[in-house]
Amino acid sequence: VQLQAFGGGLVQAGGSLRLSCAASGRTVSTYAMGWFRQAPGKEREFVAAISWGGRTTYYADSVKGRFTVSRDNVENTVYLQMNSLKPEDTAVYYCAASLYRVPSTLNDSNYWGQGTKVTVSS
Repeated sequence: VQLQAFGGGLVQAGGSLRLSCAASGRTVSTYAMGWFRQAPGKEREFVAAISWGGRTTYYADSVKGRFTVSRDNVENTVYLQMNSLKPEDTAVYYCAASLYRVPSTLNDSNYWGQGTKVTVSS
């Protein structure tokens, strides 16, 4: 499967962005999906994940209550709605796909998309 993330950009603190991750080559319903991010000088970290059918979601404590992960298996796309953005959310955001488990760590993920950059100004 090929994954392409888009929707990043520059936003002021308190604003919102919606990231999308479009899958091609194989139906996205085959995979549990996750979002990760990497800030400058830091390691890539887990942000959110969603199960194959979308019934179960997981969030990092730092984004819980502000971010929402969802998926549309018909459109072959996974989304990350980000509200109440903070400067510390500034990072390159990556989507990931996992065949066997909901990806909450880097090792869980079988496939990665290229990142989309999110910059939150104060």
